[in-house]
Amino acid sequence: MPTYEYRCTNCEHELEEFQKITDEPLLKCPNCKKDYLKRGIGGGGSTLQFKGSGFYITDYTKQKEGCKEGS
Repeated sequence: MPTYEYRCTNCEHELEEFQKITDEPLLKCPNCKKDYLKRGIGGGGSTLQFKGSGFYITDYTKQKEGCKEGS
């Protein structure tokens, strides 16, 4: 589930909310209690992360003749 950033266009209050993609966006600002929240996609803790080897262009280059893997 993504973390969405919300910002109130009335009072400029900002917050993050962990929601399903199919959930309806929040409308009411918890700060000013008015329906002025706008939703964007946030970074949060659910960002895509690559860990380990195998994600670099150098990992896919052809090996030189005479070189063996691991040497």
